[in-house]
Amino acid sequence: MARPKPWEVDDELWALIEPLLPVVERRPDHPGRKRLDDRRVLQGILFVLHTGIQWEFLPQELGFGSGMTCWRRLRDWNEAGVWHRLQEILLAKLRGADQLDFSRAAIDASHVRALRGGPKPGRARSTARARARSTT
Repeated sequence: MARPKPWEVDDELWALIEPLLPVVERRPDHPGRKRLDDRRVLQGILFVLHTGIQWEFLPQELGFGSGMTCWRRLRDWNEAGVWHRLQEILLAKLRGADQLDFSRAAIDASHVRALRGGPKPGRARSTARARARSTT
């Protein structure tokens, strides 16, 4: 059996993601082009993130849509809070299955809010032996 590619979304994961995605209705008066399937676009997003290629170089032959389509959908889903809700669901599932291992967890201080702005730096001290003569 062939191993699935890292950007392929299986049915079990898709069943968790699909209800989180915002529903976009087609306008009856100006329907425009039919919207690309969300699952295919998600796989295009994962392909770009996995391979590191630029959005505009996403190969059309893969059927994920254009890089701009994938980028816009990523932006829209991010603004709709899809990723945050998905993370909560996946963490809850992992906790329920007792599969979270915090023994190698780390906290980056740059993400911790500094209340009241933290300490103010003083004036930088000179590292020269003596003050330089004035040139004016």
